[in-house]
Amino acid sequence: MSQANVATVPSAWERFKQSDFLYYFKRDKVAMTSFTIFMFFLVMALAAPLIAPADPYDLSSIDIMDSELPPSWMEDGDSNFVLGTDDQGRDILSTILYGSRLSLTIGFLAVGLQLFLGIIIGLSAGYFGGRVDSFLMRFADVQLSFSTMMVAIIVSAIFKASFGTEFYSQYAVTMLVVIIGVAEWPQYARTIRASVLAEKKKEYVEAARVMGFKAPKIMFRHILPNCLSPILVISTVQIANAIMSEAALSFLGLGLPVDQPSLGSLISIGFNYIFSGSWWITVFPGIVLITLVLVVNLLGDWLRDVFNPKIYKG
Repeated sequence: MSQANVATVPSAWERFKQSDFLYYFKRDKVAMTSFTIFMFFLVMALAAPLIAPADPYDLSSIDIMDSELPPSWMEDGDSNFVLGTDDQGRDILSTILYGSRLSLTIGFLAVGLQLFLGIIIGLSAGYFGGRVDSFLMRFADVQLSFSTMMVAIIVSAIFKASFGTEFYSQYAVTMLVVIIGVAEWPQYARTIRASVLAEKKKEYVEAARVMGFKAPKIMFRHILPNCLSPILVISTVQIANAIMSEAALSFLGLGLPVDQPSLGSLISIGFNYIFSGSWWITVFPGIVLITLVLVVNLLGDWLRDVFNPKIYKG
């Protein structure tokens, strides 16, 4: 047999280029536009230390006399501050870049924690069933009865009372990740449980049991890969929800301190000055936040349709 007749195995990249996923993506202008905008925000946030006009964390570079300057194209604007300055004299463009970085970091880490908890609990509930399923799902029901805001208020109050406000400020990012992650994991657990209930009755799971594989190996190596489609859809939507939760908590004063600018804290700061005419402190971070959440939600909707062939029409 000649080498020409030997079938070559396509690489992972070749399979991706020929996949239905990429085919539908290139045909959907909304998905392509949303993905492009999201990647633009992500790259700008990651490159904030390199492209930001100023470092909002460097107090030596901030002059209080530059506070509440309007954007450069307006009267009394300064060419050094394209989008104006906030109440502390920080460049709005720089704070948006650094703030987007913090908001996205909290969003991704919080979703990672949700994913970790949701996969373990959802797999265990669906695979073992019985009392394990009943206990874990009742626990999820109790968790769902508490909103993210309620959990944040309780945890923040306990943490500040125990360790002090200054200590809380140092670990505010970690606390927000834990609060948002712990408050939202039932979304994953319920979806994964439903997928596991359908998958564990299939022949490949029975074959794995007959071969003597232990439950953890069957759950994570065999069942979990077949549940990735709904997990991917939920993760996309949950990133937007986590960013919004962080913004809402920071706006209410339960999130990041004022010296760590996030999109939510910037909007909160500017809200106190919007009626005095300094609208740019709130408006520009608000536009970025709305746009970021919108494009992530649009991507999530598109993914949901793609992975559900019953409703996707190309």
